[in-house]
Amino acid sequence: MATTIPVIDFQHYGLQVENTQTVTDEDLKQLGEEIHEAFRTIGFCYIKNHGIPQEMIDKAFKISKDFFDLPVDTKTKVKRSVDSNNGWVSPGRESLNPDRPGDLKEAFNFKPPDEKDREFIRQCHQNIGNGNKNQTTLRSLMYPPLPTDGSILPGQTRCGEHCDYGTVTMLFQDDIGGLEVCNTTGKYIQATPVPGAICVNIGDLMQRWTADELKATKHRVLIPEDEVKKNKGRQSMAFFIHPDDDCVIKCLDGSDKYQPITALDYLNWRFSLTYY
Repeated sequence: MATTIPVIDFQHYGLQVENTQTVTDEDLKQLGEEIHEAFRTIGFCYIKNHGIPQEMIDKAFKISKDFFDLPVDTKTKVKRSVDSNNGWVSPGRESLNPDRPGDLKEAFNFKPPDEKDREFIRQCHQNIGNGNKNQTTLRSLMYPPLPTDGSILPGQTRCGEHCDYGTVTMLFQDDIGGLEVCNTTGKYIQATPVPGAICVNIGDLMQRWTADELKATKHRVLIPEDEVKKNKGRQSMAFFIHPDDDCVIKCLDGSDKYQPITALDYLNWRFSLTYY
C-alpha cells in the first residue's frame, strides 16, 4: 500500500540516451514495473534523470513569470475563449472543485500549431505522436501572493481538489511547494518538490481506459498556513498529454465498465463542469 510518492530513475531510458537499442530488456522491465506499481497505487511518481535540461526548464519558468507580470488589460487580450483551450485564465474563473469558490490562481494554456519551433514543448512531446491531432497542452500556472483584505471566500483554495482529465501529466514545480496528493489511506500528503525531478501522474481518462487498474489521484493546493508562503507567489507548469481527438476510449480489458467515448468529447465534458 503506497503512502508516499516514489522516485523513479530514468537514467537508462531518459532523453539523454541517444540510442535506445542499447537499453536492455531487464532495465525496461524494471522501469515498467516501477511505473505500473506507482500508477496502480498512489497514481503519482517523480522521475529523475529524465533528460530535459534544467536550463531549459528555468527559461520556460522565466518566460511564464514575465507573462503573468503583464498588466491585466494586456493578458485579457489573449484570454481563453469558450470554444478554445488556449489562452489566459484569470484568477477565480476556474474551479477545479466545483463545490468550492473559484481557485486563487491564474493560468495560461498553450498549444502551438507547430511544436518544432517550441523547444521546451518539443522536449516534453518526445515520441508521443502528432500534437496537431490532439489536445496535449502546456499550462503555465501562477499562484499570486494572497490578499490580506479579507476577500478570500470561505472554502476558497489556490487549487481545489481534483483529478486531472487526460492520460498523463508532467508537472514542473518551483521550490516553494504546496501541492498535496491524496495517498492510499485517504490522507493528503505533501508532494515536496524533488530537485531536478518531474512529478508525473495519471488522469481520469487513463483510469477509465484501464478499467480502474491505474488510479487517478486527487490533488490540491491549499492556502498555506505559513505567513511567509502566503505572501509569496508560486509557479508550476503542467504538460497534459491527451490521446488524439478521435480516439475512442474503451476499457482495455474488454469489460465495458465505462461507456466508450472519444478523447475530445470526454475533455469537452470535463471543461463544461470546470469553467464559470
